[in-house]
Amino acid sequence: MAGDASTREGGASDDLPGVCVVTHPLGSAGENATRTLLEILAAVTSVSLVTADLPVDSAIRERHEVVELTEKGAGQSNVLVAAVRFLANQIRMCAAIARRKEPVVLFFGATAYLLPIAVARLLGRTVVLEPRGDVPLTLRLSWEQRVPASLARVLAGSVRALERLGYRLADAVVTYTPAMATELGLDRYGEKLYSTGARYVDTDAFAPHTPFGERDRVVGFLGRLDEEKGVRELAAVAEALPEDVTFRFVGDGDLRPWLQERLAAEIDAGRVELAGWVDHDGVPRELNRMRLLVMPSAPTEGLPTTILEALACGTPVYATPVSGVPDVVREGETGFHMDSTDPGEIRRDVLDILDRDDLVAVSANGRRLIEDEYDFDAATARYRAILADLDA
Repeated sequence: MAGDASTREGGASDDLPGVCVVTHPLGSAGENATRTLLEILAAVTSVSLVTADLPVDSAIRERHEVVELTEKGAGQSNVLVAAVRFLANQIRMCAAIARRKEPVVLFFGATAYLLPIAVARLLGRTVVLEPRGDVPLTLRLSWEQRVPASLARVLAGSVRALERLGYRLADAVVTYTPAMATELGLDRYGEKLYSTGARYVDTDAFAPHTPFGERDRVVGFLGRLDEEKGVRELAAVAEALPEDVTFRFVGDGDLRPWLQERLAAEIDAGRVELAGWVDHDGVPRELNRMRLLVMPSAPTEGLPTTILEALACGTPVYATPVSGVPDVVREGETGFHMDSTDPGEIRRDVLDILDRDDLVAVSANGRRLIEDEYDFDAATARYRAILADLDA
């Protein structure tokens, strides 16, 4: 069983090329995914980070060399301002990359940053693109809240075109899982596609500390309480569940006040719980309280970290089978697929799942999958092989 990555760093190999990781401005979710990637790479070679808007309290600052371009991200309410900052960040990235000495430049999530991708190629660096999800779709859904839908589609289409050009220029493309590569249409880059670059889970911290058979009938959601997470649909599910099932929302977001008002009666009765924001160190405890994690994942996501962490805790997952999710949430084996986001169908499926006789086995299968394929040793072995192949 693999331990925390902090106990394994220092094993970097002089035989593998150093890596400069480049990201777009980072929010909390992106910061977590970037941190785990840096820990994996630092175990096999030298690594640095070029980024923007890194959270002030990020552990990345203490553990890795960071070049921060600016404290201002591109995700502003004004689309024009966001576009200007998007271009400005790219120009700053070009200068930062030119000063770096690492032979490999890995664009993590920043797959539409065509200018620095092209500059890195011109400088003779090996360029790797690793998407975190469907960026153009994410942007379109966000922009549709601010500008006419037709304009949002045009803007997102422009980002999609930049992204496709970036993939063509890149020496290699890495995705979390094969299903993610297929959903993003990256199978066309077969000769330079590495489709098994998924992150790792700390299998000591995220473990079934509470045996599955001892858990109450608690169903939960863990994540941002926002529109895109299907929170309104889950609220309808939560208020329709029987009295012996508790629905627990873990997280914070714009919809939390709405949830508190909508589910006030259920909260007072103890059938719904709003846990609020929980630090990452507290996530294993939350997942160990649940018999089922419900995740109506959007097609914008590549592979939600929460799903991997839940399986590591022996918590079966009921999720929409988008992007990389089907590679880990295997129907009837490690979890269950959500084929509809209709609240009535979700409610029926949740109750059917809770009444299954094989849930203890499903719990054990999920834990075994993470131990075998998504622990720290497995992740470092994957990236060691990728870098060795690129250096051949």
